[in-house]
Amino acid sequence: MKHNATDNLQFPKESTVIRRTLIVGVVFLLMTLVGYVFDSKQFYFSYLTSFAFYTGLGIISLFFVMLQHITRSSWSVVMRRIPEVISSNIFIWSLFVIPVILGAHDLYHWTHAELFDPANPEYDALLASKQGYLNMPFFIIRQVVYFAIWGFLGWRVYKNSVAIETTGDWGYDTAQRKVSAPGILLFSLTCAFAAFDWLMSLDPHWFSTMFGVYYFAMNFQAFFPAMILMTMYLHKKGMLTNTIGIAHLNDMGKLTFGFTVFYAYIAFSQFFLIYYANIPEETLWFYHRMEGSWIYVMYSLLIARFIIPFIVLLPMNSKRNLSVLRFMSIWILVMHFIELYWVVMPTLHHDGVVFNWMDVTAFIGMGGIFLYLFFSRFSKQAMIPVNDPKLAESLNKH
Repeated sequence: MKHNATDNLQFPKESTVIRRTLIVGVVFLLMTLVGYVFDSKQFYFSYLTSFAFYTGLGIISLFFVMLQHITRSSWSVVMRRIPEVISSNIFIWSLFVIPVILGAHDLYHWTHAELFDPANPEYDALLASKQGYLNMPFFIIRQVVYFAIWGFLGWRVYKNSVAIETTGDWGYDTAQRKVSAPGILLFSLTCAFAAFDWLMSLDPHWFSTMFGVYYFAMNFQAFFPAMILMTMYLHKKGMLTNTIGIAHLNDMGKLTFGFTVFYAYIAFSQFFLIYYANIPEETLWFYHRMEGSWIYVMYSLLIARFIIPFIVLLPMNSKRNLSVLRFMSIWILVMHFIELYWVVMPTLHHDGVVFNWMDVTAFIGMGGIFLYLFFSRFSKQAMIPVNDPKLAESLNKH
């Protein structure tokens, strides 16, 4: 399939990247499993950090696609197939929540039965008051509900997009909006509660009504750098070079800058409101993440995740400079992982940063599988949504 006699729109099914990502994923996940034998608790915390990283990118891809449909956006059509494919794999990716469930006793303090027994010296009255929500049967049910909703929405919008491509029926474009409108609402609720379950309940005494938005904001800031890097990879391989142009990359650079500010606003608001109120049970979460060497991580995130991207991406020319965009995209994704590490690991290592090799192997292993799922499905259809009613307008963007 050709576009303007210049771009081949089919990702090669024989591409070695499909096999290589699978091999890397399997090998590094097996290495991480070896680590389980020596330190099961560290294994689960390392796993959870990477799980939150990749699952966050997956569900934000779904949100982005639905947002484009309900706003009838045209600029993003040429690169929309990338997040469509990512979100279509959520139902397969749901298998990766199983180790989180199996490791709940090591990850989550609230799973310890003695805390809910009034006759036990370790009885915790505050946790007992939350037992209606913090219990394993309900926790498992919630995970099934989250991934069922995300999986259905991701698969539906992908199939509708492919249907437009194969049938040329623009009625599917209307169907996309009918799915996406209620889908945005369902996403908002499930994303917030998933953030509560996976990350906030690591410290079950603490709560923040902003935590769901905080998790959403940090993932949305990381989403556009991931899109930029994937587009640049395709360009490097000679694909879509005349279809996804500098104007589209420039827009993604602008959105990276914009959501850097949004992320900083949400993160600071959560911190400032808790700091200002100064209620002990609300401040403990931040207190634990400011102990020992964790405080250096916290301050480095302020500088490296907000101030540096803000200054570098502020000038107009920097968002059109591919070298700058590439560097800042990698930078922000690294900072995103470090922030999730800072959120998760103080529950295990209270006194400061303790590096473990499983942090790296789990990240690479899950990343390999994440990319394998993407490229294997990406190669089955055209790399852009052919026959989309807004495609011509997107192609002509300058």
